Amino acid sequence: MVEIIGVTLLVIGVLFDIFGCIGLLRLPDVYNRLQSGTKCVTVGTCFILAGSLILLDSVSGAVKGVICIAFILITSPTAAHALAQAAHRSGIKLWEGSVVDRYEEDHADGSGEMTADKEGRP
Repeated sequence: MVEIIGVTLLVIGVLFDIFGCIGLLRLPDVYNRLQSGTKCVTVGTCFILAGSLILLDSVSGAVKGVICIAFILITSPTAAHALAQAAHRSGIKLWEGSVVDRYEEDHADGSGEMTADKEGRP
């Protein structure tokens, strides 16, 4: 039973990674591609690590795997946010089918700093 759960988690992780790679090729702009890549790395790799932890019967391996999962959960979204912010600041335009640009709305004064909205919230 443990092997079935471990292999299932591995397969789910690999599928997330495959779909993320397809998204990198198919999505229209850098922001959508960044979102796809981040999901694929975060969710796919965490599932693969979780499946490996279940299949691996070692306490030290499990501790290392949990540390890796925590590291990926913290760093991957943070790096994606920094890349998206840098792309926006460098003037890379959104896809013409994009509905809203919240970052531009928050930084309408052009200073690059957060401005307060009508209710005084940053």
